[in-house]
Amino acid sequence: MGRRKGLKPDHWFEPVADHLGEAYLRYSFTKGTDQEVAFLTDVLELRGGQRLLDIGCGPGRHALALAARGIEVVGIDISQRFIDIATKRTPAGATASFRRLDARALPFDHEFDAAVSLCQGAFGLVGPGPDLDVLGGIERALVPGGRFAISAFSSYFQVKYPQEQGTFEVATGVHHERTVVKDEAGAEAEVDLWTTCYTPRELGLLVERAGLVVDHIWSVDPGHYDRSEPTIETSELLVVGRTARYTPARPQLH
Repeated sequence: MGRRKGLKPDHWFEPVADHLGEAYLRYSFTKGTDQEVAFLTDVLELRGGQRLLDIGCGPGRHALALAARGIEVVGIDISQRFIDIATKRTPAGATASFRRLDARALPFDHEFDAAVSLCQGAFGLVGPGPDLDVLGGIERALVPGGRFAISAFSSYFQVKYPQEQGTFEVATGVHHERTVVKDEAGAEAEVDLWTTCYTPRELGLLVERAGLVVDHIWSVDPGHYDRSEPTIETSELLVVGRTARYTPARPQLH
C-alpha cells in the first residue's frame, strides 16, 4: 500500500523506504539478524510470553525472529510501506503485529517487558533532541525494571574511517550522505541520508537523561553483536540497560 499519494511525509526517511520496499532486505547489514536476536535474547533475558516493543522495526526482520522465539512483539515504524511489508511477511499464528507510529511520540504506558531500537531504525535518524524524545517514549513504554537495547552509529568510527560519499558535521555529530538506492526491480533513486552519531559517553548521558539506567555500552558491527568494550574500530555502539524499579512510598507517620 505505502504512503498515500500527495500526503506529506512526517520524516525524511519515508520516501526512501517507499522506494526501497522489500529491496531493503537485500542489503548486507540485514543478513546478521539471527545472530543479533540470539545475542539480545540472552543479554535482555527474554523468554516466551514476554512483550517486546521494536521501535523502527522496518520490514520486521528482528520482530519476526523474536516472535519465532515465542515473544509477543509489537513493531512500529514511521514508514507505512515497511509496516505493510512486515505484516505481509508475518506467518499465520505468529505473535507479532505492526503499526505505523512515530517513534518521537510513542503512546504506550508501562506495558512492555523489553524494547529495542536497532540498526538506526528510529534512534539516530531524527537528531539529538528528538532522539531524547524516542528514549523518553521507551522509558514510558517499559514496565518497572524493563530492559532495552539501542544501537547507534559511532562518532569515533566515522572520524577515523570517513566515507567518500558522505560528510560528518563535528558540531552536531550528524553524518550526511547523498547516495543511490534501488527498489525491487532495480530502479534507482538518489536520496539523502542523515544519521546522528555518538561517542559512548554522549550515548550514556543521553540515555540517563531520559530516566533510564545504563548497564553496558558495547562496540558492535551488524551481525556481530558481542560484549566488546567500546573501541574506535567498530561502526556501531550498543547500549543495554533497564528502567528504574519503582520504590514504594514510605507511609507517613501522623
